[in-house]
Amino acid sequence: MSTFTQVQLFTDTDGRARFREVQIPLSEGTPAARLSALLPAAALQLRQSPVGFQSDFHCTGHPQWLFVLRGRMEIGLQDGSSRVFGPGEHFYSADTLPEGTVFDPALHGHRSRALGDEPLVTLFVRA
Repeated sequence: MSTFTQVQLFTDTDGRARFREVQIPLSEGTPAARLSALLPAAALQLRQSPVGFQSDFHCTGHPQWLFVLRGRMEIGLQDGSSRVFGPGEHFYSADTLPEGTVFDPALHGHRSRALGDEPLVTLFVRA
Protein backbone atom coordinates (compact mmCIF):
# COMPACT_ATOMS: atom_id res chain seq x y z
CA MET A 1 0.00 0.00 0.00
CA SER A 2 1.22 3.50 -0.81
CA THR A 3 1.57 6.14 1.88
CA PHE A 4 1.93 9.92 2.14
CA THR A 5 4.57 11.16 4.57
CA GLN A 6 3.15 13.84 6.85
CA VAL A 7 5.85 15.91 8.57
CA GLN A 8 4.48 16.82 12.00
CA LEU A 9 5.63 19.60 14.33
CA PHE A 10 4.28 18.57 17.74
CA THR A 11 4.66 19.22 21.48
CA ASP A 12 6.48 16.34 23.15
CA THR A 13 5.84 15.17 26.73
CA ASP A 14 8.60 17.50 28.00
CA GLY A 15 6.78 20.53 26.53
CA ARG A 16 9.30 21.05 23.72
CA ALA A 17 8.44 21.20 20.02
CA ARG A 18 9.81 18.36 17.91
CA PHE A 19 9.49 17.01 14.37
CA ARG A 20 8.36 13.49 13.46
CA GLU A 21 7.13 11.80 10.30
CA VAL A 22 3.82 9.93 10.19
CA GLN A 23 2.67 7.75 7.31
CA ILE A 24 -0.88 8.38 6.04
CA PRO A 25 -2.21 5.34 4.13
CA LEU A 26 -3.27 5.98 0.54
CA SER A 27 -5.81 3.15 0.67
CA GLU A 28 -8.55 4.60 -1.53
CA GLY A 29 -8.89 5.59 -5.17
CA THR A 30 -7.46 3.64 -8.08
CA PRO A 31 -3.98 2.29 -8.84
CA ALA A 32 -3.45 5.36 -11.08
CA ALA A 33 -4.58 7.84 -8.38
CA ARG A 34 -4.11 6.64 -4.81
CA LEU A 35 -6.09 8.66 -2.22
CA SER A 36 -6.12 8.93 1.56
CA ALA A 37 -9.34 8.80 3.52
CA LEU A 38 -10.92 12.24 3.85
CA LEU A 39 -9.13 14.33 6.47
CA PRO A 40 -10.93 17.00 8.50
CA ALA A 41 -10.49 20.66 7.57
CA ALA A 42 -12.28 23.65 9.10
CA ALA A 43 -10.89 26.66 7.21
CA LEU A 44 -7.98 27.85 5.10
CA GLN A 45 -5.95 31.02 5.19
CA LEU A 46 -3.28 32.47 2.90
CA ARG A 47 -0.32 34.44 4.22
CA GLN A 48 2.37 36.49 2.50
CA SER A 49 5.44 37.41 4.54
CA PRO A 50 8.03 39.89 3.27
CA VAL A 51 11.67 39.16 2.52
CA GLY A 52 13.48 39.07 5.86
CA PHE A 53 10.42 37.93 7.86
CA GLN A 54 11.19 36.18 11.14
CA SER A 55 9.17 35.42 14.24
CA ASP A 56 10.00 34.97 17.89
CA PHE A 57 9.37 31.60 19.52
CA HIS A 58 5.65 30.84 19.65
CA CYS A 59 3.25 27.90 19.77
CA THR A 60 0.63 27.01 17.21
CA GLY A 61 -2.80 28.23 18.31
CA HIS A 62 -4.74 25.50 16.48
CA PRO A 63 -3.43 22.37 14.73
CA GLN A 64 -3.12 23.08 11.01
CA TRP A 65 -1.39 22.02 7.84
CA LEU A 66 1.05 24.56 6.41
CA PHE A 67 1.91 24.37 2.69
CA VAL A 68 4.65 26.56 1.22
CA LEU A 69 3.45 28.00 -2.09
CA ARG A 70 6.38 30.35 -2.82
CA GLY A 71 9.70 31.10 -1.15
CA ARG A 72 11.49 29.11 1.52
CA MET A 73 10.63 28.84 5.21
CA GLU A 74 12.86 27.70 8.05
CA ILE A 75 11.32 26.34 11.25
CA GLY A 76 13.72 26.38 14.21
CA LEU A 77 13.28 24.49 17.46
CA GLN A 78 14.50 25.21 20.98
CA ASP A 79 17.13 22.44 20.72
CA GLY A 80 18.82 24.35 17.88
CA SER A 81 17.61 22.02 15.12
CA SER A 82 15.71 23.34 12.13
CA ARG A 83 14.09 22.25 8.89
CA VAL A 84 13.63 24.20 5.67
CA PHE A 85 10.48 23.88 3.56
CA GLY A 86 10.24 25.09 -0.04
CA PRO A 87 7.48 25.37 -2.64
CA GLY A 88 5.25 22.31 -2.65
CA GLU A 89 6.46 21.13 0.76
CA HIS A 90 4.38 20.99 3.91
CA PHE A 91 4.24 20.25 7.60
CA TYR A 92 1.42 19.69 10.07
CA SER A 93 1.81 22.24 12.84
CA ALA A 94 0.46 20.91 16.13
CA ASP A 95 2.93 22.24 18.71
CA THR A 96 0.20 23.73 20.86
CA LEU A 97 0.84 24.93 24.41
CA PRO A 98 -0.13 22.17 26.85
CA GLU A 99 -3.35 23.02 28.69
CA GLY A 100 -2.77 24.87 31.94
CA THR A 101 0.80 25.81 30.96
CA VAL A 102 2.13 29.37 30.87
CA PHE A 103 4.15 30.03 27.69
CA ASP A 104 7.91 30.10 28.33
CA PRO A 105 9.83 31.39 25.26
CA ALA A 106 12.94 29.51 26.45
CA LEU A 107 11.10 26.15 26.44
CA HIS A 108 8.01 26.12 24.25
CA GLY A 109 7.25 26.46 20.58
CA HIS A 110 9.15 27.16 17.41
CA ARG A 111 10.40 30.14 15.44
CA SER A 112 10.01 30.70 11.73
CA ARG A 113 11.72 32.82 9.13
CA ALA A 114 11.70 33.43 5.41
CA LEU A 115 14.89 32.51 3.56
CA GLY A 116 16.06 33.98 0.29
CA ASP A 117 15.17 37.03 -1.74
CA GLU A 118 11.47 36.54 -2.44
CA PRO A 119 8.38 36.88 -0.25
CA LEU A 120 7.16 33.76 1.54
CA VAL A 121 3.64 32.68 0.55
CA THR A 122 1.99 29.97 2.64
CA LEU A 123 -1.37 28.28 2.86
CA PHE A 124 -2.75 27.22 6.25
CA VAL A 125 -5.48 24.56 6.42
CA ARG A 126 -6.93 24.33 9.91
CA ALA A 127 -7.77 20.83 11.06
